[in-house]
Amino acid sequence: MATIATTKPAQDTAPVQRSSTAEWAITILILLFGTSTIAQPFVIPTSSMHNTLYTGDHLIVDKLAYAPRGALSKYIMPYEDVKRGDIIVFRHPTLTGVDYVKRVIGLPGDHIKLVLKRVFINGQPVDEPYVIHLDNSMLYRDNFPVGEPDYAADPKMSARAEQMLHDNVVNGELVVPPGNYFAMGDNRDNSLDSRYWGLVPRENIMGKPLLVFWSYDAPTEDLKDYNLHHLVDLSLHFFTKTRWNRTLKLIHGYPLGG
Repeated sequence: MATIATTKPAQDTAPVQRSSTAEWAITILILLFGTSTIAQPFVIPTSSMHNTLYTGDHLIVDKLAYAPRGALSKYIMPYEDVKRGDIIVFRHPTLTGVDYVKRVIGLPGDHIKLVLKRVFINGQPVDEPYVIHLDNSMLYRDNFPVGEPDYAADPKMSARAEQMLHDNVVNGELVVPPGNYFAMGDNRDNSLDSRYWGLVPRENIMGKPLLVFWSYDAPTEDLKDYNLHHLVDLSLHFFTKTRWNRTLKLIHGYPLGG
């Protein structure tokens, strides 16, 4: 279940972890997709992308979607550019070896701001039907980038966010620099995202989620570590705690104006 945040999230709420809770399913899927350079399984351990992606969703991520186009491969592979509204998996800029999933809000050159929780891109308010708000208070995160910054506790994250605000804010708007993207979670009040640790470099983007191949209702602690409690829980509750209605659910972005 998503939690209510009255201040900035104490820790990231949407890293993705390589799934280890259903090895049988992973083995089959990797065989089907051929190699991890094409597709790779991940699990969502926390709530920052609710209600688009649930805690316990096991995903297949397309790692070729944003790959550089080759002279010949561009004609036969479904390569695409990163678009506003895409859900992306990327290497976190400061946490070594940690992968995150967020939604792209701003492209290079975009002017981004939040006013009373609503996103404006290039001066125009945008419709975001996927967003949920659980907290009625108005904080820095809800009027970004105006106001007193509320940095993440991690010093490296805070330093990146401070640099972004120093270098890229013009007339109360964040101007996304070349080669970078502004990303946020759909659970907008409980997401430690670009507002708190800065922009996503293009080279950090690994791919986009394709589908949920399995979804299991488990706590974050079990999803981050393949522990004894999780093994016992799976053996006792596999059929009752599996979210069968999410099996093979396709994942789509949402086109944002601007």
